[in-house]
Amino acid sequence: APTPAVGDSVAHVLEEMGISSCGAHGTTAALALLNDAVKKGGLMASSHVGGLSGAFIPVSEDAGMIDAVSCGSLSLDKLEAMTCVCSVGLDMIAIPGDTTADTIAAIIADESAIGMINNKTTAVRVIPVPGKTVGEMVEFGGLLGYAPIIEVSPYSAAEFIARGGRIPAPIRSLTN
Repeated sequence: APTPAVGDSVAHVLEEMGISSCGAHGTTAALALLNDAVKKGGLMASSHVGGLSGAFIPVSEDAGMIDAVSCGSLSLDKLEAMTCVCSVGLDMIAIPGDTTADTIAAIIADESAIGMINNKTTAVRVIPVPGKTVGEMVEFGGLLGYAPIIEVSPYSAAEFIARGGRIPAPIRSLTN
């Protein structure tokens, strides 16, 4: 798990693997390789250390992720794609304060769909920051770090969200 401290960045590890800036094409593949290695190492150590293992990508808690969002190489869409191969969902992402509830619900629905299809636990921690717009910074303090406000699609899913319903649980019987 990263921290805002220099040297603790998952994004910088991905860049050391050969990605010019986290978010560039190849980022999801590099993250998948990193996550696979961490999980396999964690599996071997689980009898001694226990717990979950994998790469975590909280934007405000990772100096490299903050840099990548700030320079425009890492978008909300790319972060969503990266959640398909990492241990968590969309985490500690600051969004404009005027983002509608329908848009936030649609972001959550998209991430829930990824969890359903990939049969994995996932979550969403997007933080609408009142009075802030794309590119501005917000300070959370301590290990929660700081984050640039990331762009959210201006297109609406309000009609889809208004239909209601839920993302279904995965059906395990189809894989047995």
